[in-house]
Amino acid sequence: MKNLIRAGAAFALTAAAASATVTPAAAHTSTTHRIPFTAATVTADGDGSYRIVWQAPGVRKVTVMAGGKVVARGGSRGDVTVRDLAAADRQWFDLVPDRGGSLHLADRLIELDGAVNFRDAGGYRTRDGHWVKMGEVYRSDALNHLSDADLAKLERLGIDAVYDLRTASERTADPDRVPAGATYTVADVMGDSDAITMPRTEAEAVRMMTDIEKVMVSADSARTAYTTVYSGVVDDDQAGVLYHCTAGKDRTGWSSAALLTALGVPRETVMADYLASNTYRAAVNEATLAALPAEQAKIYKTLLDVRPEYLNSGFQEVGDDYGSFNAYLREGLGMDGRELRALKNDLLVG
Repeated sequence: MKNLIRAGAAFALTAAAASATVTPAAAHTSTTHRIPFTAATVTADGDGSYRIVWQAPGVRKVTVMAGGKVVARGGSRGDVTVRDLAAADRQWFDLVPDRGGSLHLADRLIELDGAVNFRDAGGYRTRDGHWVKMGEVYRSDALNHLSDADLAKLERLGIDAVYDLRTASERTADPDRVPAGATYTVADVMGDSDAITMPRTEAEAVRMMTDIEKVMVSADSARTAYTTVYSGVVDDDQAGVLYHCTAGKDRTGWSSAALLTALGVPRETVMADYLASNTYRAAVNEATLAALPAEQAKIYKTLLDVRPEYLNSGFQEVGDDYGSFNAYLREGLGMDGRELRALKNDLLVG
């Protein structure tokens, strides 16, 4: 099941973007060093193999490297499987074209014992051909079930700062387990409001989810929370930033959607990243619904899902309240032009 989930998530993201970042040699902005890849993914399989797929129009040769060794070769389009690599916390691959900048790729999902939706928030191509770095910003579901091995792994991966988007009651009931050396910051999106009336029909559930998405744009607590998170992202002292809520799909989903949009990632790519929570959480959600009576499960599935209309409701609220996304950044989150440039300088390459 886990292999199918991961393959499905990779498929959903491939059409819109790639799990990629760039080696230092590719950080130049001249035409010679611009990144030629328009799509690329790495998908880990349960047998220890990795499937690497890419598109690089105009390139004749691409060399795939892992650990400094050549592991595969291909042309402008490639689909290769690499096996028999040494075990690693996260296996990275360098896709080196015969012209232009390289990509540094890994499977998006971080395998953990105690979380199912812990993944890299970067690795996407912007409208103007830049790429969002991987290994810098992560998104996740709750951290209270992380094992000691998970914590050690996250420490080795360089998680320096954790931003908890949950309410006070959530934090009290299920306190975070944070890797050693990482700072912990509360960024409560909902303002400690737990007064949610459970819907009685599927239609009510949809309205509730779209309304919650609007709150994540317009509420004072939400604006303060996301301002805190994005300030942490551009903090030079915090190299590996993680933000999370309980399921890693709604409050965390808007955090990533807004961040990627600010960086210039196309809306269809942003939506694909948002909807990937359905894939990564599929097994957990199915088990939850299987334990409920059929009629109740229909309603509850609406709450467990992420759906296009939910995220679109947030973007609609941005338009209604601010007129444009840039105005939302400026007036809602206090991110002026200088800070936006700093964010892009920190997270964009190519």
